[in-house]
Amino acid sequence: MGMSSQVRENMLRGSWVRRMFEEGILLKERHGDGNVFDLSLGNPVMEPPAGFRRELEKIVGQPQPGMHRYMSNAGYEETRAAVAAQLSRDTGLDFTAGDIVMTCGAAGGLNVVLKTILDPGDEVIVVAPYFVEFLNYIENHGGVARVVQAGGNFLPSLDKLEAVLGPKTKAVILNSPNNPTGVVYDDDLLHGMAGLVQRKEREYGTQVYLLSDEAYCRLIYDGLEFPVLLRHHLRSFIVRSHSKDLALPGERIGFVAVHPNCDDKQDVVDGLVFCNRILGFVNAPALMQNIVGHLQGVTVSIADYERRRDLLYNGLVGMGYSMVKPGGAFYVFPKIPIDDDVAFVRELQEHLVLVVPGSGFGTPGYFRASFCVDDSTIEGSFDGFRKIAQKYGLC
Repeated sequence: MGMSSQVRENMLRGSWVRRMFEEGILLKERHGDGNVFDLSLGNPVMEPPAGFRRELEKIVGQPQPGMHRYMSNAGYEETRAAVAAQLSRDTGLDFTAGDIVMTCGAAGGLNVVLKTILDPGDEVIVVAPYFVEFLNYIENHGGVARVVQAGGNFLPSLDKLEAVLGPKTKAVILNSPNNPTGVVYDDDLLHGMAGLVQRKEREYGTQVYLLSDEAYCRLIYDGLEFPVLLRHHLRSFIVRSHSKDLALPGERIGFVAVHPNCDDKQDVVDGLVFCNRILGFVNAPALMQNIVGHLQGVTVSIADYERRRDLLYNGLVGMGYSMVKPGGAFYVFPKIPIDDDVAFVRELQEHLVLVVPGSGFGTPGYFRASFCVDDSTIEGSFDGFRKIAQKYGLC
């Protein structure tokens, strides 16, 4: 029989990003790397900041005894203290090392949180467009995903959230800057969402957590400020990764932070530490913990990402494509000119341009294109985009 029917179904539902990546490899073998323009995957071509290499050379050149051994499942005390200090500066809240659990990236962190808080049948609200793995993570731990479509400009609608927020709701997942749209939620929206959740908690006599996936929180453009969810709701987690801000996706290093004033904080933290172990992560990679503790507040060049955003956004808008201008992350999410987003993506593929259909993010009728690629890849894709735009009368 091979794989389970559940895994088979989940693979069919959620494999668009990886499917396009694999197809891109085949196309490059057939046509040559320079002739295929792959905008499908959020896999940064930008190299880590110079400080990362310095810290890596330092630790490799001066190895400390025991540096590759197990540590507390929560991570090194000094690393967690460094993360806490940076969060305290960023948020104005008083974080300590005890509020932080180091994880195997944001994906590991999200799974650890959901394993900790969910009982079978608990509901988790997800706003579409969403990162497709959210649904799998919820299902991993016996939860039930309740998907609600975003409102205008891909921002969560309080009315739509209220319609699905019920007595079984245990958590709401927020993702800002958003993958796939690049939309950044503002402070007023977060305040309104927190107020809605708190009103529903009183109505149903429940506790609802806000779980904020902030993997792209340092990739913010146009002078925007990243709003702090934790200022609005005590029962909150933030989950971050250094995959994007330090360009380290393959190193799988991130963390979970619990609101320092959460009323059941110690119970929750104990659960996170336990689940970090029993899910098989055991602990976040020791080498990366030793490095990123010295790089809190360091990022890749935001100006370079903003320039690439403008290159892709302006190029597509100039051809007639319609989209919300992303305020963060490294994706655009344009509307397609036909009814079938999968067919549209296949047509682009015939022109050796690879993007991902909006169906893969729970929102048909759009496509996601990544600009964390070389300028030549963005510019090279324009010929294919233009031909499709002309075919369907966009320009």
